[in-house]
Amino acid sequence: MNKKVIFKGAATAVVTPFNDMGEVDYAELTRILEFQILEGIDALVLCGTTGEAPTLTDIEHQRMISHAAEVINKRVPLICGTGSNDTAHAVMMSKCAKENGADGLLLVTPYYNRTTNEGLVKSYLKIADSVDLPMIIYNVPGRTTVDIPVEVYRSLSGHPNLVGVKEASGSIGKFARLCYEMKDDFSVYTGNDDNLISTLAVGGAGVISVTSNIVPKYIHDICQKWFERDYDSARDMHLALCELNSLLFSEVNPIPVKAAMNMLGFKAGGLRLPLVEMTNSGKEKLKKELKKLNII
Repeated sequence: MNKKVIFKGAATAVVTPFNDMGEVDYAELTRILEFQILEGIDALVLCGTTGEAPTLTDIEHQRMISHAAEVINKRVPLICGTGSNDTAHAVMMSKCAKENGADGLLLVTPYYNRTTNEGLVKSYLKIADSVDLPMIIYNVPGRTTVDIPVEVYRSLSGHPNLVGVKEASGSIGKFARLCYEMKDDFSVYTGNDDNLISTLAVGGAGVISVTSNIVPKYIHDICQKWFERDYDSARDMHLALCELNSLLFSEVNPIPVKAAMNMLGFKAGGLRLPLVEMTNSGKEKLKKELKKLNII
């Protein structure tokens, strides 16, 4: 099956900037999106985990998509998180996202109420049948307590709208199995920045990255060098970010990356409860590493 590839390389899981009133700062969102595109990012992901989607209202969610679609203007693909633990809600949000200009969707596994393998298959097929957009299945068991097994991916692989997998399980063995079994049925992306080179090495298509909020060109270049078979340079660049990648996940994402964005001069603002500001000790370590890497 010849499926559409939404992107190859690096996509940024964009933070949602909030102003002092705790509202979405659309002017700053524009600035962030323009920065990403100028730096050569391959795609942009809005309203995901890093974008604090669980605390966005449906109205905010759709307005952000509409705003981003207008700003981006098809220069890079706009992928929007519309998954839910309620399949009917996911269908509704996915339809609205298409109407508001999304180029693709990111669909997290149903969380909290969870489900069986059969439920996963039926839920994803229901969404895929309802909206004619390319979709990336998002597996993040550390947050959802649901880990999609390979057999479920296998069952979903025949649907033309289900084109990719964002695996944030951290299992390189699973990445390898997916790349081996799925071949052209799914583009396999890692959701873990520290697994980027390992994912590319087994045939993955790239990363949906947190770190690229800060250094989009650098993450894009790692992928590009790998695709150009400059493996040593790609590996060395990846290894140089080991400590930064670790610090960006030292507290719950997106707490550290928003702190880093603020250090870079962006007005990312604070976080919505239950997330809280990064600890002072965490900020000190993060700032030290950003200075060491000449990012600030």
